Amino acid sequence: MNEKVENSLDNLIDTILHDEIYLEYKKQLDLLRQDPELKRQVDDFRKRNYDMQLSGDFDFAKLESFREQNREFRANPLVDAFLAAELDFCRMMQNINFRIIDAVDFE
Repeated sequence: MNEKVENSLDNLIDTILHDEIYLEYKKQLDLLRQDPELKRQVDDFRKRNYDMQLSGDFDFAKLESFREQNREFRANPLVDAFLAAELDFCRMMQNINFRIIDAVDFE
């Protein structure tokens, strides 16, 4: 990679690391890590959610069942705050990726 691109990338990384969305995600992650059992449960929830999305089987009944089964779990303020912060951070990273790909006409 040439030096100009490398420097720009370093600047982007630094900007992300100091962005309020990333900082909130890190804060919530650090809080969640203080309870290893809850962290394990959140990781399990995230994996099951990811697997369901990846399956391509968008059965509304299955989705509603999954949501209902996890309603009480998601009501935990620590869980809810972490998952919301993670979603915001993921959306930010997706937007960055989409904008770069769109700008460079990458097929």
